[in-house]
Amino acid sequence: MVNSEAKTPRERYRAQVRTEIKQRAWEQIATAGASALSLNAIAKQMGMSGPALYRYFGGRDDLITELVRDAYRSLADTFSAAAQAGADATGLALALREWALKDPQRYFLIYGTPVPGYRAPDDTTAISAEIMATLLDACAALPLGGPATPFDAHLEDHRGWAGDHPAPPAALHRALSFWTRLHGVLSLELAGHFTGMGIDPALLFAAELDDLVTGAPSPG
Repeated sequence: MVNSEAKTPRERYRAQVRTEIKQRAWEQIATAGASALSLNAIAKQMGMSGPALYRYFGGRDDLITELVRDAYRSLADTFSAAAQAGADATGLALALREWALKDPQRYFLIYGTPVPGYRAPDDTTAISAEIMATLLDACAALPLGGPATPFDAHLEDHRGWAGDHPAPPAALHRALSFWTRLHGVLSLELAGHFTGMGIDPALLFAAELDDLVTGAPSPG
């Protein structure tokens, strides 16, 4: 029986070249940022002509899309693996920090300043929705209590970002709080803004996380 997933030598070579192009792109991003990404510069590094490289990626935006898709997929898989291993909201938060610290440029590509003139396609949004759904599951499992807030009421009619997740408004609120506050700490840490302050970013992250977990959002 022929393996339908087997690749021809040409297909394997193409996949290898695409992988190297992406590796070179990450190196450029680490040096000058995604906005300065140049396919012609990558082609020169690889000993190829510009037109030859364009046979693998149609343009700068196509290459950025592949990098964005890979980054989102990596975090979605990280969250999924953590959840399957029994991680709660705290475990997911720690997995997020470990993932971000492992490759800051990958983190900033999807959660940093948008690349001028670039718009990510819808399928990348679908992958990011997987990440949020996993966080919503974890936040919905946390005990809730306390009075409802105006934002809880707002979320009753503004929950499209959560897809069809059945979490009550209080869980939506908590998930958003996790996402915004922890990303805030991570973004500042990875950008080096705590360097001159003499504080430990890991302890700050842990303190924010403890406050989020032990806080008492409304029951919705």
